[in-house]
Amino acid sequence: MNSRKETFLNLQAQTNETPYLIDVDRAEGIYIWDKSGKKYTDMIAGVAVNNIGHRHPKVIAAIKTQLDKHLHVMVYGEYIQDSQLALAKNLAAILPDSLSCSYIVNSGTEANEGAIKLAKRVTGRQQVISCKAAYHGSTHGSLSVGGNESKKIPFQPLLPQIDFIEFNNIASLELITEKTACVIIETIQGDAGLRQPTPEFITTLREKCTATGTLLIFDEVQVGMGRTGKFFAFEHYNIIPDILTLGKALGGGMPIGAFISSYEMMQTLTNNPVLGHITTFGGHPVICAAANACIEVLNEENWIAEADRKGKLLANILQQSNKVKEIRRIGLFFAIEMESTEVVAQVVEKCMDKGIIGFWFLSCPDAFRLSPPLSITEKEIKEVGKIILSCIESI
Repeated sequence: MNSRKETFLNLQAQTNETPYLIDVDRAEGIYIWDKSGKKYTDMIAGVAVNNIGHRHPKVIAAIKTQLDKHLHVMVYGEYIQDSQLALAKNLAAILPDSLSCSYIVNSGTEANEGAIKLAKRVTGRQQVISCKAAYHGSTHGSLSVGGNESKKIPFQPLLPQIDFIEFNNIASLELITEKTACVIIETIQGDAGLRQPTPEFITTLREKCTATGTLLIFDEVQVGMGRTGKFFAFEHYNIIPDILTLGKALGGGMPIGAFISSYEMMQTLTNNPVLGHITTFGGHPVICAAANACIEVLNEENWIAEADRKGKLLANILQQSNKVKEIRRIGLFFAIEMESTEVVAQVVEKCMDKGIIGFWFLSCPDAFRLSPPLSITEKEIKEVGKIILSCIESI
């Protein structure tokens, strides 16, 4: 093992025992190059972060412009800063009127933490309901509403009064009562292996929350910002949440999160107590500048509108193999179900050898994920699809 890998493994805290260990040199568009010069096609986009590709020129230009002005000047919420203000306006412009007030934080899991706090503050209630197999992040509160019990056991006790419904099980919605502060749910479940809600389930969920005064939180950290073929996944279902959380792709490759609600609800965090929610680096001006550029790119390009067509093209290629049990897809987000966890591992490893980066689902080990940049071209999809298909067929 070379010294760089030894340093990485020994001095950087590790998340698992078998990291990919790609020694990154640079990235551009849909590609990553390692130190040896090997070129990889990034078919996961940093796990749905680089929706507009790596180092989009407009993002780089926006970052450089902000660098010449100022970096951090004050904790969030005290000073008026150009890029923060612009981001709030840009988000309000692409969201429904009831989601007009943004709180910018540093990550998706922080956004979910803030959203849960907001729901408790607004309602005065304590019970929080989530979904089985859900993933909302790994900080203490977000882990508490996660649905993968094996990930939670070593860290107990977690937050109290958390209950779980079953995704797409309408009968389980009876758990929602006048004592429930909020239901936090991925609009489309990601880590569970890409599970889409039925229209009946998500409509009944909205109606139940409205009837009981329960706030509905949609976690779109992974599926927001064009990934599904709409700017936001909830647009597919004609349902509007009370609180929306974003992260990942919002920053155009930079770290960011946001929880968004109405002005009236957000104002509850300003008193009793003052500083009901606070962040030092949330809304960092450089990050907000990158996010503004990302929104601009998505507004100007036709990538979101083309996501479904491109997704169908890749799905049609992969479906040629009878070794693929099922392809679950929306837009350019895929779960490719195989015969077993072992087969998934072989496919991902063979793709890596061929310079194609795929990834796993924690809570759905029999499938591998694909979430390429929305900027991927039809020609690139055909080329990559043939390579992935050959890797599957070689198992």
